[in-house]
Amino acid sequence: MNDHELAARLATEAGVLLLDVRAELSASSPQARKAAGDKRSHAFLIAALAAERPGDVVLSEEGPGEGPEPARLAADRVWIVDPLDGTREFAEPGRTDWAVHVALWQRDGASAGLVAGAVALPAQGITLATPTVAAPPAAPEVPRIVVSRTRPPAIALDVRAAVNGVLVEMGSAGAKVASVIQGVADIYVHAGGQYEWDSAAPVAVARAAGLHTSRIDGTELIYNQRDSMLPDLVVCRPEFAGAVLAVTKG
Repeated sequence: MNDHELAARLATEAGVLLLDVRAELSASSPQARKAAGDKRSHAFLIAALAAERPGDVVLSEEGPGEGPEPARLAADRVWIVDPLDGTREFAEPGRTDWAVHVALWQRDGASAGLVAGAVALPAQGITLATPTVAAPPAAPEVPRIVVSRTRPPAIALDVRAAVNGVLVEMGSAGAKVASVIQGVADIYVHAGGQYEWDSAAPVAVARAAGLHTSRIDGTELIYNQRDSMLPDLVVCRPEFAGAVLAVTKG
């Protein structure tokens, strides 16, 4: 099984596990569902990667805190995973905008970057994965900017005004990027603080679909850094990249 297939399989299987957790704890508090989902999906992914790729390193949102010189910085292969992206939505019965992220960063000589990734949307029965992802359908006349349903960032509102677009509210970062890949939205801009695991797999899949991905200043998104915070990003159809960056760079 190659790395693309493994990422897709593990994201999908973690998603099935999370659906079971959701059903099992349907009568429990949202806090209990969140905690159990994070813990059990993390444990599954760590065990599965240890079995399938024992020589690789894993960076997970639910992993232990790292010191100032993380061992992964010397590794040539690092899996960057978010066992449950969108715990708030996962804990709410009926919501489908949450995800599982599995990505692989690899160093090959002088080059390094994301080489494989998968985003599972378990409640939708969908897994989007590299290396082959269909490009989104033709863009509508009015651009759609996907934002958080609870706290849309001001920069997204500025982009909406610049492109004369409309807002689409959605939960997790993975679900938002997936919505652009699937053609449900056209632009995702975030500047409110994220970490590598929030965007690594979604960005890998978005790139495979031919979408524009970058920091809000237009520079490249770089992973497996000493500080795992990666606070902003743009994912959009290529035809909107110029207009979006004209706003976000300012």
